[in-house]
Amino acid sequence: MTVTDHVPPAAAADPGPAARAVDLVKTYGKGATVVRALDGVTAQFDRASFTAIMGPSGSGKSTFVHCMAGLDVPTSGQVFVGQEAIDQLNDAGLTKLRRDRLGFVFQSFNLVPTLTAAENIALPADLAGHKIDPAWFDFLVDQLGIRDRLTHRPTELSGGQQQRVACARALIGRPDLIFADEPTGNLDSKSSGELMAFLRRSVNEFGQSIVMVTHDPRGAAYADRVIFLADGKIVGGLTSPTADSILEQMKQLGN
Repeated sequence: MTVTDHVPPAAAADPGPAARAVDLVKTYGKGATVVRALDGVTAQFDRASFTAIMGPSGSGKSTFVHCMAGLDVPTSGQVFVGQEAIDQLNDAGLTKLRRDRLGFVFQSFNLVPTLTAAENIALPADLAGHKIDPAWFDFLVDQLGIRDRLTHRPTELSGGQQQRVACARALIGRPDLIFADEPTGNLDSKSSGELMAFLRRSVNEFGQSIVMVTHDPRGAAYADRVIFLADGKIVGGLTSPTADSILEQMKQLGN
């Protein structure tokens, strides 16, 4: 079995960017107390690419990703996943989009405590009534080094092991796009490095598209590019970033 056996067919079948945002605005409150968490953000996320989103606390980076993923509703503007405008979807359509075309990795892991690691990985497919490809399942758990932990529940796993289970769960359905919100925030440096190396490989070797919010310059250096937000606006970007170039940019933003 080779990695190329598992390149997601959607990447070839659906041309164009994996996702894009057009003039996104998100406000909270009214009148004099209104807060513009996003202030006219436009961005494109290419297929088989890894984008990191960074910025000072309160810059709007998590709000941006949540709007892109259909987890929050922008005040105005549009979000497209592939060619589909998600603002045109009803609740059932949004649920289907998130279930079938998107994957999620969060800082808090979000594993179901009563399920084993194997059951957590299979959960999205089980809820959707989809069959899991056994070869793909085996490939993921072996690449992530969690085969000997599949019968364990989350409380019996380390933080790094829980996050690797969450990654397998995000990838099991071969989604068009994975959103990761501070995925290394609860991990030690060794586990963080292992997770980031796997995400990098998932882009290089089987064409995954990833958008990741992070505060860690070392983690962001695994990405193809970094987008910097401040006060709800895109204020800069880097391609082929290094930890040093990211740190320099962050210093200019006053973080």
